Amino acid sequence: MAKHVLIIDDSLTETRVLKSVLERHGYKVSTACNGQEGIEVAQAYQPDLILMDVVMPLLNGFQATRQLSRDEKTRDIPIIVCSSKSAQTDRLWAMRQGAREYLVKPVKVRQLLEIVEKHINGNAWHEQPL
Repeated sequence: MAKHVLIIDDSLTETRVLKSVLERHGYKVSTACNGQEGIEVAQAYQPDLILMDVVMPLLNGFQATRQLSRDEKTRDIPIIVCSSKSAQTDRLWAMRQGAREYLVKPVKVRQLLEIVEKHINGNAWHEQPL
C-alpha cells in the first residue's frame, strides 16, 4: 500500500510541484491550503508524513506543527517544514514546535525524496537507474 503524504501549503504552485514529484515516486498525496485545514485532514486521515509550509492564512505552519505534535492522535506523524524563510531562528523555532526537519524552498527533489523516505521508511532514498 502506498505511503500517504499530506502537503499543507497555501501556494497552489508549490503544492502542485510537490504533489507531482511525490506521486511520480509512488506516494499517495493529500493537500490542505492552511494550517487549520491541515490539522483536520491529518486527524481524519492519519498520513505517514506531513510537509508543512510556514506562512499561511488562519493558522501558520508553526502553530499547526505545535498542535499536531502535541495531539495524541497525530504526534507520531513526522512533520517536515518546507519554507522560504531561511533564518536559523525560523529553523530552531520549527524544531521546538515539533518538526523533524526544515527544508528551505525551493526544495531540491533529491533532498525532498531522501528526507521523506528517511522519515517514512527509516532509510535513505536512492535514485533508481532508468
